[in-house]
Amino acid sequence: MTTSISPKRVIFVCVENSNRSQMAEAFGRIHGGDWIEAYSAGSRPSGRVNPKAIAAMREVGYDLSHHQSKSLQDLAVVDFDVAVTMGCGDKCPFIKAQKRVDWNIPDPKEMPPEQFREVRNLIEMTVKELLRSI
Repeated sequence: MTTSISPKRVIFVCVENSNRSQMAEAFGRIHGGDWIEAYSAGSRPSGRVNPKAIAAMREVGYDLSHHQSKSLQDLAVVDFDVAVTMGCGDKCPFIKAQKRVDWNIPDPKEMPPEQFREVRNLIEMTVKELLRSI
């Protein structure tokens, strides 16, 4: 008899769902394998993924161009194991999650490419740390 373990559901939230949370979702998918279901959303979604985020993730081999900016309301019926906020703090109380984490990661939206990459790398490192902890 074998038992299967359900994947952990993790949501990454930032205000616009166009930069940080999109990259975090991508790294969750890259490093989480089959045992993580990674999602992202925004408290005030911009409606698009920032081209800078698409370019930065392309540099590490991930295509963000097929992602869409989503609202927290789109995922309000999903139960998450972990909800990670990056700038919206308590603006997303209706997301159901067993654990909540707030990351102090700067919004790279207006940063030049080199600084944007530094934020991308910080997000990857922080996602890896989170995955090791769950």
